[in-house]
Amino acid sequence: MKLHYYPETDSLYIELQGRPGAETREIAPGLVADIDADGAVVGIDIDGASRKLDLTTLETIALPVKATSAA
Repeated sequence: MKLHYYPETDSLYIELQGRPGAETREIAPGLVADIDADGAVVGIDIDGASRKLDLTTLETIALPVKATSAA
């Protein structure tokens, strides 16, 4: 899973799978899910992310996290 924040559009993209989406579905205003050809969610886009989320902190709980890198 990867998190991509785009300050120019204030959107946060949560990449769940490294596969491309075949379809986009708006789940709620400002919340869009990318769905692959098999119907699995591969990504979630949150518009206006800084107004909806605290982007200053990232916390993981009980995830099997391995080494990470900051881009």
